[in-house]
Amino acid sequence: MIQAPYLLFLGDAPDMLAAKVAIGIRDWRPDAALGQLRLEGCGADLGLPDMSLTEAREAGARTLVIGVANRGGVISQAWKKVLVQAMEEGFDLASGLHNLLRDEEDLAAVARATGRRLHDVRVPSVRYPIANGLPRRGRRMLAVGTDCSVGKMYTAMAMEREMHDRGMKATFRATGQTGILITGGGVPLDAVIADFMAGSIEWLTPDNDPDHWDLIEGQGSLIHVSFSGVTLALIHGGQPDALILCHEPTREHMRGLPHFGLPSLEELRDLSLSMARMANPRAQVVGISINTQHMSEARAEACLAEAEDRLGLPAVDPYRHGAGRLVEALTAL
Repeated sequence: MIQAPYLLFLGDAPDMLAAKVAIGIRDWRPDAALGQLRLEGCGADLGLPDMSLTEAREAGARTLVIGVANRGGVISQAWKKVLVQAMEEGFDLASGLHNLLRDEEDLAAVARATGRRLHDVRVPSVRYPIANGLPRRGRRMLAVGTDCSVGKMYTAMAMEREMHDRGMKATFRATGQTGILITGGGVPLDAVIADFMAGSIEWLTPDNDPDHWDLIEGQGSLIHVSFSGVTLALIHGGQPDALILCHEPTREHMRGLPHFGLPSLEELRDLSLSMARMANPRAQVVGISINTQHMSEARAEACLAEAEDRLGLPAVDPYRHGAGRLVEALTAL
């Protein structure tokens, strides 16, 4: 178990998007987010108290969580001094990066010497099967996006909260490091061997009650040339009955790919549905989740109304305005 509360390490994250792991913990586990630790030049600010290691430890923090998701998932040399000092001051370390804490011999040596724990949440702990494509009982929703980091996890988590408030059976299924750190379990999909990715999602979303919904956290984007593989594994392994289209309309290009523009919602709808119906012929696109965090209220409302009129689907920002209409779209299936 990862001991809470956490001190969220933002390092030298260039912007808020790079700090999405820490943001997710702040928003969905605020009880565990004690404060933030930033290096010089950090471009992210969670609005939490800035704390030194000593201050955080005295306030009760137990684990230093690396809250940055950088391209390639590497542990920067600039972070090493802080990570070593944290263990010497009594912190465990937790990370969802591809670059594992346990593989850094200098960090591992300090952990052994101090008796501290290294938590690498992006390490599969199950021998997953190869997908078989057989139908399963229960119902499933998958959030798919026009790009990476557009709000797929927030959409699924907001829907789970709304469904629980309505007395419905629903489970958020984490497929990435942030969701796993928030909920305590899931599949680190992008660290699973390719042949077993779809099978891991079948394992994650097994037979269930007929009126139970698995709300599957989306990853990547079918249109993103760097990360489309994980998205297709989610679609085929998840066999979703319902797809929610997720979009962040203020971007000028794909995340990390300035030479690729964003696809339209129509392109996402058509491509996702054709892939989904290979595994589940009953799959439907039922709603649109638009991330309006960088918009005024008036602009957000206009954007949502335009998307809804154009595609004929309920369009909401579930974090800003609530997920009720998306949940109602599921119940209408």
